[in-house]
Amino acid sequence: MKPTVRLPRVPSLPAVLDGDEDATPLPAVPTARAAGLLSCHACDLVSPRTLEGEPCPRCGATLHTRKPDSLARTWAFLLAAFILYIPANVLPVMVTQSLFGTQRDTIMSGVIYLWVSGSRLLAGVVLIASIIVPMLKMMILTLLLLSVHFRWTWRLRQRTRLYLLVEVIGRWSMLDIFVVSLLASLVRAGAIATIIPGGGALAFASVVVFTMLASLSFDPRLLWDSLDLPGPRQNDG
Repeated sequence: MKPTVRLPRVPSLPAVLDGDEDATPLPAVPTARAAGLLSCHACDLVSPRTLEGEPCPRCGATLHTRKPDSLARTWAFLLAAFILYIPANVLPVMVTQSLFGTQRDTIMSGVIYLWVSGSRLLAGVVLIASIIVPMLKMMILTLLLLSVHFRWTWRLRQRTRLYLLVEVIGRWSMLDIFVVSLLASLVRAGAIATIIPGGGALAFASVVVFTMLASLSFDPRLLWDSLDLPGPRQNDG
């Protein structure tokens, strides 16, 4: 029979976790770190904290209390995504060469063309997946990073759900790249018409990759470390 680990009873969290700014100051809340436990980043197996730095008994990944250099790596990936977001929307993502000349289409020009031609539903899907979703992801990650830096304790549950939302919707940002890749592989008619990816496609794919790396680098448990009051801010490493 496997031994059981008895954790201290966790008291009810104050209403400030749900956004009540008038709630009383937060008391110390027992956490896995305080109980001497840590979870594997790969398989979520809970192990004693004495195994920190050792391989996980289940999957072999190195055990850490928090993801090493989580904030630094997340900021680096996020800033790179912000920088590349501008050329991703300014440069053409698709270049069409035909007998009638060469046409260069950006993401927004493609949305406008679909809207004018009557494909309004498809235009809305492309607009949301290729323009709104990447910006929304970057804004959410920025909010989460700032909340960890300033140790905000308001709406902890909601901010944790925002992080989960970023992970779920991240893959749908590649819709434009899939469309361009499909067209480039299908429309190969020699001198009649040729479609090739533009510089904007590479920049946009880089934005999506960097935002995905940023979300993977961020440790959402850092949000709850702000409850360890009073005392200095916890190290993210």
